Amino acid sequence: MRVLVTEDHDETRLAVETSLRGAGFAVDIATDLPAADEALFVNAYDCVVFDRVLPSGDALHYVKHRRLDGWDAPVLFLTGIDNPVEGLPYGDDYLVKPFAMPELIARVRSLCRLTAVAPPPVLRHGDLELDLGRRTATRAGRALSLTVKEFTVLERLVAASGHLVRRDDLIAAAWDPEVPPTSNVLDFVITALRRKLGPPAVVKTVRGFGYRCS
Repeated sequence: MRVLVTEDHDETRLAVETSLRGAGFAVDIATDLPAADEALFVNAYDCVVFDRVLPSGDALHYVKHRRLDGWDAPVLFLTGIDNPVEGLPYGDDYLVKPFAMPELIARVRSLCRLTAVAPPPVLRHGDLELDLGRRTATRAGRALSLTVKEFTVLERLVAASGHLVRRDDLIAAAWDPEVPPTSNVLDFVITALRRKLGPPAVVKTVRGFGYRCS
């Protein structure tokens, strides 16, 4: 589960990041609203944690405008006693500072479940079809002979529905975390996938970030 934490206070930010990582979450960090906006543009998150009041603006107003545009990621506000979340309908939960880290972890885990849906037995992207039960793939009716790692990487990309999937997330999905792959092994898998998928290209590189299905 992937979480974005937007917090400008160094000590609080480090404590939240360390606690969430220790609980098994993948954590990205932003220190202001522009940085959060950039992260949300390139990544999909299971939960977003916002400090309510930031030097760059009120996170509540930011979330309100994003909700009006159809953005629906679960949001947890961190707020002081003197900054109540009067617009909670635009978020999903809030914690008043100071708070206990186990409670934060429990709230974040609960919000992440809102986006945790069972994957469909068959994933499709254009003329590409992945049968998750049989672990088979076809394109335009043509069977693809994929290795386990190739199928796993392609599954993650197709499941993201055109959104960016970071290199680290693909590596974590396809390789044993106890035996990390070499730095370029993912590149070899992507190259093999592109060759087997054939034209037109399905896997697009987002330079410096990862890959997505085009």
